Formats: sequence, structure tokens, C-alpha cells
Amino acid sequence: MITLEDVEDMSALTRAEIDALAEHEHITAFDAALMGDYMMHMHHGPQRVHEMLCDDIRMALHDDNVPHARELFAVLRGFLAEHPEAARGAS
Repeated sequence: MITLEDVEDMSALTRAEIDALAEHEHITAFDAALMGDYMMHMHHGPQRVHEMLCDDIRMALHDDNVPHARELFAVLRGFLAEHPEAARGAS
């Protein structure tokens, strides 16, 4: 049987990025891992993941949850370091 850890290990995203997508989409981590990996292989998919992370940061700040916004910002920085093509303005 394939476990969540197996799916996360096969994904193009880190566990923190998967958790952020799960939070954004209100789905399980298992589904987020599958969705995130699919998105990373789509045209403009990395940019969409970038937008989702930014949306979550904005929402955390709107809710005055600065510690969570900092966590998400760290996830975003790591994501952009691994996937520079996701940055705005990247071709």
C-alpha cells in the first residue's frame, strides 16, 4: 500500500509546500501532494503554486496570524529557491 510519505517523497514539492497547498485548497495532504506534483508539471503550474502560497500569506496577515505568515514566507522562499521559474516575471 502506498503511504502519504511515499507520495510526498515522489512529489516535486516539499512536505511544507504540500501542507501549504492542503491548507489553501482545504484538502488532505495526500490529495495536495498529488495535485501539487501535477501542477508542477503543467504549463504555468509553478507560478500557480507561487500564487497560492502568496494568497495564504496574505490571508494569515489579514487574520493577524503573523507567526503563520512567517512560516508560509519561509516555505515560499524555499519554493522559489528550488523553482525559480515560478517567480513573477520568469519566462
